[in-house]
Amino acid sequence: MRIDLNADLGESFGRWRLGDDEALLPLVTSANIACGFHAGDPATLVRTCAAAAASGVRIGAQVSYRDLAGFGRRFMDVSAEDLYADVLYQLGALDGIARSVGSRVSYVKPHGALYNAVVHHEEQAAAVIHAVAAAAERLPVLGLPGSALLAIAHDCGLRTVAEAFADRAYTSEGTLVPRSEPGAVLDDPEVVAARAVRMVRDGEVVAADGAVVSLTAESLCVHGDSPGAVTLAHHVREALDAAGIEITAFTGHG
Repeated sequence: MRIDLNADLGESFGRWRLGDDEALLPLVTSANIACGFHAGDPATLVRTCAAAAASGVRIGAQVSYRDLAGFGRRFMDVSAEDLYADVLYQLGALDGIARSVGSRVSYVKPHGALYNAVVHHEEQAAAVIHAVAAAAERLPVLGLPGSALLAIAHDCGLRTVAEAFADRAYTSEGTLVPRSEPGAVLDDPEVVAARAVRMVRDGEVVAADGAVVSLTAESLCVHGDSPGAVTLAHHVREALDAAGIEITAFTGHG
């Protein structure tokens, strides 16, 4: 058994500091780095890409709505044409930074409200995927199993990577409980670690209503902006190691 471990990084902006990127990098195999639209000023992105490259951690472009004020966590009824251009712009910007420090963007993962929207919003999902397919390299796409995003990516011949969230509550339909609802984000390190092992080893998670939901995951996310994110990531790694699960980056292009 093996699993990729990813976290959101590069989300500080100016004097506003979010997360502990330096402490998280040694714990993950893939870094979802902000692209400046929901978080991350250019200097932060350069530092984060350089640190990821130095640590041997793969860089992913965490594309989002153009929503700095809302941290990309508000749905935006943006046109497909504008969303396509916004995603293409973010990919180009982060890949240019990554290449300047000896690395490159190796995959794409939507952030926040966009991630949740493209589970069912086919028009926006198609706009994101068409932007990825139009980029210089046809990059793998991380998303929720069963989402429109991954279905369209597969139809376009892109490598799809199913993702699970160790520190997020699930509905009985296999989607994420909205952050606006109580208990949507889990913060008990032992609970999160046990969920991570069950997700990888058994392919299932207990939903908020008690239902057991089957899932498939090649990558496991621990949110970098959650309180105690570093402690959570440590517990998850230790639990996966103890269960004999290899922590390694997912395979590349399909």
